[in-house]
Amino acid sequence: MDFTFTEEQTMSAQALGELLGDVCTGADLRALADGTLAGGAGRWQRLAAIGLPGALGPESAGGMGLTEADFVLLAEETGRAALPEPLVAHAGVAVPMLAELAAAGVSGGVPEALERAVSGAACVVVAHPLEDYIAGVDTAELALAGAGVGQVALCRRDELRLLPQASLDPLQPLVRITLPAGRESLLPGAPQVAEGLWRRARMRTMVFAAAQMLGLAARMVGIAVSYAGERRQFGRPIGANQAIKHHLATVQVKLEFARPVVYAAAAMLADAFQAGGPAAALPPLVEARVLQAKLAAADAADLAARTAIQVHGAIGYSWELDLQFYAKRAWALAALNGNRNQMQRRIQELLFGGGIETGPDRLFTN
Repeated sequence: MDFTFTEEQTMSAQALGELLGDVCTGADLRALADGTLAGGAGRWQRLAAIGLPGALGPESAGGMGLTEADFVLLAEETGRAALPEPLVAHAGVAVPMLAELAAAGVSGGVPEALERAVSGAACVVVAHPLEDYIAGVDTAELALAGAGVGQVALCRRDELRLLPQASLDPLQPLVRITLPAGRESLLPGAPQVAEGLWRRARMRTMVFAAAQMLGLAARMVGIAVSYAGERRQFGRPIGANQAIKHHLATVQVKLEFARPVVYAAAAMLADAFQAGGPAAALPPLVEARVLQAKLAAADAADLAARTAIQVHGAIGYSWELDLQFYAKRAWALAALNGNRNQMQRRIQELLFGGGIETGPDRLFTN
């Protein structure tokens, strides 16, 4: 499999990184967490101006028509900046789900919601029925939700009952939602299609969470390296010590080994989704790759967070250091869509359940 990104994909990610470097700095995150900056300083409007909310939307609806393989680098850049706004949840998960509903001929306000979501006029999040806590609802206008995996409903935020939950990440509050009583599914009589849509949404959420954790890990390594070069003890930078160098090099190796796993998962997911509709079964190897990507990225981000905190010494645990925002976001994403044990058990089921042919000629070739 060729993991090489095109020049256009790379330039798009670089452009987003430069934009976020201007409008989503550590100082911006701190001001938002302290409550001294409201509304994201126009970040969402800036992102909408370059078409990012509709990145995975169909061109017929005004979107860019990108695939998961195109979006993975953009998700990585949002992680690098610890972007507070739910751009990934909106553009990477909700918009494709709305597009799939529209393609299936579903009405019920879906075409209008898709048009507004693609333009960025309305923020939409996906509240998966199997997830207890949902982030981004506080800034969203619409939510795709369901009482179970056999149901998909499009709700306004003011229709939902929201129960706030404590969150590790101060920049992305969590809520538990309850649907309005008697809300009917957009897909009555087609629970298998609804289940397929939720499955696809879950896979997108996981692979893009993994991409964000790659960006977060890289940002935390950069912060630690910069501090190690500036902080001096006994007349020289602490980064001159072999122990510091080895710790940071270990994190970088972990990150570089995780990166192609995440990129491969995004590419395989894009191919699988293009090959079949929501009702089609997802190939076991694709699901296993997505789970592996989430685990690899979570391990890299966790090691980056712990190492960066250790390099900073006692100040690494303090509120005054911006490192906390990236570490907390990484740990929050790692807990999304199931914990480590659940994902490992699922990979084991896929590998030993007969759904995947093992061996180097099967697992390491396309």
